Amino acid sequence: MKKRTTKAKSTSKKKKSGSTSWLKAIIRFFRDERFKVSLGVFLIAFAIILCLSFTSYFFTWQSDQSLIDVPFGKLLGKNSYQVENWVGKLGAVLSNKFINDWFGVASFSFIAIFTVFGFNLLNVKFANAWRLLFIGLIFTVWGSVALASIFSDSFFMVGGAHGYFIFKWLSSLIGMAGTYAIILLSLFVIVLYSFKNSLSWIKSKIKSLSKVNKESFEEKGDDGFENALDESIESEDGENVDNDEESEDTETKVEILPIDVSQEDEEANQVEENKPEIPLDTVVNEEKVEETETDDLSFDVNDTLEEEELSDEEINSDMMQDYDPTKDLEFYKFPSIDILTDYPSRKGDVTRDELNANKDKIVRTLRDYKIEISRITATIGPTVTLYEIVPAPGVRISKIKNLEDDIALSLAALGIRIIAPIPGKGTIGIEVPNSKPETVSMRSVIKSAKFQESSYELPIAMGKTISNETYVFNLAKTPHLLVAGATGQGKSVGVNAIIASLLYKKHPSQLKFVLVDPKMVELSIYSQIEKHYLAKLPGEESCIITDVTKVVPVMNSLCIEMDARYTLLTKARVRNITEYNKKFIARKLNPNNGHRYMPYIVVVVDEFADIIVQEGKQVEAPISRLAAKARAIGIHLIVATQRPSTDVITGVIKANFPTRIAFKVTNGHDSKTILDSTGANQLIGRGDMLISETGKINRVQCAFIDTPEVESLVEHINEQQGYPNVYELPEPEVAESGSGSAGGLNANEKDDLFEDAARLVVRHQQGSTSLIQRKMAIGYNRAGRIIDQLEAAGIVGQYEGSKARQVLYPDEYSLEQYLNSLNENK
Repeated sequence: MKKRTTKAKSTSKKKKSGSTSWLKAIIRFFRDERFKVSLGVFLIAFAIILCLSFTSYFFTWQSDQSLIDVPFGKLLGKNSYQVENWVGKLGAVLSNKFINDWFGVASFSFIAIFTVFGFNLLNVKFANAWRLLFIGLIFTVWGSVALASIFSDSFFMVGGAHGYFIFKWLSSLIGMAGTYAIILLSLFVIVLYSFKNSLSWIKSKIKSLSKVNKESFEEKGDDGFENALDESIESEDGENVDNDEESEDTETKVEILPIDVSQEDEEANQVEENKPEIPLDTVVNEEKVEETETDDLSFDVNDTLEEEELSDEEINSDMMQDYDPTKDLEFYKFPSIDILTDYPSRKGDVTRDELNANKDKIVRTLRDYKIEISRITATIGPTVTLYEIVPAPGVRISKIKNLEDDIALSLAALGIRIIAPIPGKGTIGIEVPNSKPETVSMRSVIKSAKFQESSYELPIAMGKTISNETYVFNLAKTPHLLVAGATGQGKSVGVNAIIASLLYKKHPSQLKFVLVDPKMVELSIYSQIEKHYLAKLPGEESCIITDVTKVVPVMNSLCIEMDARYTLLTKARVRNITEYNKKFIARKLNPNNGHRYMPYIVVVVDEFADIIVQEGKQVEAPISRLAAKARAIGIHLIVATQRPSTDVITGVIKANFPTRIAFKVTNGHDSKTILDSTGANQLIGRGDMLISETGKINRVQCAFIDTPEVESLVEHINEQQGYPNVYELPEPEVAESGSGSAGGLNANEKDDLFEDAARLVVRHQQGSTSLIQRKMAIGYNRAGRIIDQLEAAGIVGQYEGSKARQVLYPDEYSLEQYLNSLNENK
């Protein structure tokens, strides 16, 4: 009976896995780039067909009308039916359906919709397709009704059947006036919601109109005052009203000409003599009214135009929109939580009987040594249970601490750890491993509210604490992380959990990884996302650094990037990358002055011990420099090693890595090397770890993420559009040697590979140290000396930071002539 049940279960599992794989195959087919390109081309072709058939409909609809009622299958099947539409029978049917039966002339909007969607699928994105679809469909429906209302008496239904019947229904319901009012009101609402700045534009127009009305009113008031003043002056001078009317009829305009300076005093005297007297009780503004010699001379003042000012809403509109660093990959979708495996919680496996038994053994052991306790509580964690005891008055803490081995013996368990006292509490903690430890899934920590609602710049969901709380910390504040542990204790899983946390939170524009993997197998899985998240040196083929000799150039390159970023921070007058990026996003920093958006750079170095053994001080120096200074400009280091000895984790390294993670190690000496205290040697393994952060040590069960989960995560990212090129780090500087000095090329010290390297850089037209190192299979230092010699010989240009050096010879023929001349002059 049990065998049948087992077979039934295995059969159901196979069916379930078969259906799941079938579903994944369908999803993979629709996500395939080839499908997207094919669909894009089809939509563009369909848009062209619609455009031709719609246009032809206006000229051929009468001749084709008699064939429209023929069933579609019969119409296509018989050659005896002839149509005049430019796209044939298909065009006649489509155009009649869209224009006559549906939305009329407004159906032309479908052409724009299909075209934009087609080009978007081909990665030619000149408009937001979904926004256009929303606006296009709304305007199609509205335009159909509006056209039907305007051309209601036309024999040709310009608004289509949809518009015609909607218009007739509205007019019978609320009358013609109400129908037109509804159409205009709906247009206003559609425009208001379809275009971002429509409301601010309407407000500015109303404001400008009110300003014009106010100015015209003021001008009329000024004219009335001037007319009254003229009448009072004319009455005192005894002028005739009839003569005034004649002078107004024969009014002439005066053109203002340049005045001769020599005649200026004489003309001023004449004007002063002829100036009429003004009564004392009349107040005249001489700036506005100026009398002339004769009464029949008119004086016109041209109005000056006031420059239009933008409203506050317009200033803050699209013209001054914040810079969006995610715009290049605006359709990027973060990985779904469903990619990760959901392991069932086994918290209930720790029974009450087990808790009571452990409690009794702890109390009995303490009493054997005459230690009394007043209270004991238990907190069940995923892998260990914390028993907190309150000792009786007068009991020394050190006495309990020394009983660690005795308590472990009485409980017959490994991994007993005593915390005496627990920081922030007046209790002593005894951590006892559970008989059935729980697997903490990466899915459970990623979907936790603490991680999802985190506002950290670089949030890391590491696992769960003893109190079953998700442990999340901010790598940007850490700011660097040292990870150590013996082989097979969960160190590699921990590194994958860190990377996965960042991939779930940060957009490709906001984060770049530099991955160093001397073992060649731990981090190579992330090579597929190089155009999304990885960074590399110029000229390198692979983004994953597996050659130990290339670690020093990468670290030197990061030091150059660090210095360049600090220069930009100084120019921007900010203190860190967060403030700088805020300023740049707000468009307060000019890209023409060298400013750019700075992504965070997380450097993951695996098997640091192997690198130290081969490179020694050469790699320790730049890593120490980065660890000391790179925090403020967004470069953070994660260094992992399985050999936590003092010759690997030196005092210089430890001083700059305040946050450290220790998985299980073999002895207390290694634990002290990592954490400056014992405890890591008492862990139970399989992801059980201690995190030392700002002097406080927490025991955490690392979240488990399996290789298939990482593969699915990477595949999800890889299937989406990436950047055209991988993010490149600056070209590292190489110390100048005698052969590369400014004094020119020393023929006696010229490298044996000098000429081959010269031909190589001219052939590729790329003066890169990394290119020479890779293609000629030599060390980085030698490649650097050769590039210096090429510069001294005038074959390549000077060092230009992140750019490759300029190659000064256009082809190999001219290079060979130059090399021959060098050999002749030896």
